[in-house]
Amino acid sequence: MNNNLTSILSFVTSSEKYTRHAILIDPADQLPEVAAKRCLAAVNAGTSMILVGGSSNTDMHNVEATVSSIKEMLELVQWASTQDSLGVEENKIVPIVLFPQGAAALSSMADAVTFMMLMNSTSPQYLIEEQVMGAPHIKKSGIEPLPMGYLVCAPGGKVGEVGQADLIQPSDIDRMSAYATTAQFYGFKLIYLEAGSGAKTPVSPDLIRSARDSCNLTIVVGGGIRDAQTARIASKAGADWIVTGNLAEEYDNADELQEILTKFISDMNQ
Repeated sequence: MNNNLTSILSFVTSSEKYTRHAILIDPADQLPEVAAKRCLAAVNAGTSMILVGGSSNTDMHNVEATVSSIKEMLELVQWASTQDSLGVEENKIVPIVLFPQGAAALSSMADAVTFMMLMNSTSPQYLIEEQVMGAPHIKKSGIEPLPMGYLVCAPGGKVGEVGQADLIQPSDIDRMSAYATTAQFYGFKLIYLEAGSGAKTPVSPDLIRSARDSCNLTIVVGGGIRDAQTARIASKAGADWIVTGNLAEEYDNADELQEILTKFISDMNQ
């Protein structure tokens, strides 16, 4: 675990005056060393959390290799910053959190894991069975579970298809309210509203607002967010965290990615 973190859940759910940004790294889409460079650029740009996972093509091998590479990169730069005050701030808290598609995509090297229920899945596999299979490994590894309700909204993309989700449509305001209330009653600490990786449209701000009005949970929003304006709309609707994944994959040059994300994070909180 990151030595600067006593509780990742407390960090992730802490109340802030601004919306925070998380980068989602899919190990199936990039080599570990490329992922590490992108994460370093993101952290230097102001990203507050690194999520690893998300694809149906992830497994223990590529997740472990990716987490290891990211961790080594950040630790090396943090050490260097104590020597010459360059790079990542010495005490900057940036947890590496697993965002697994199932029990077969875990790593004991991460700081925490989103322990989630895909609440609007029609399959027991994603409601409870994957969690039961993964729980012993998580307990043995000692990585911190982050209890989270996960809701897939239209258009849903691959995650909606694989997770057999009964998609929440933009007009399903009352349904979203009921799900958010249920998530709080279950004892979840976070709720993730997902439009699907690479979605053409993001989660409707009306749905985000409905969730915000119906629960006191930390709200994470991802999928289809490609620019600061879209992120700002989600932020104003009530999102505590904005997650981007495909955006980082568009840039192979780390300096360019850092510049883009610095502006993105600044502009989304205007």
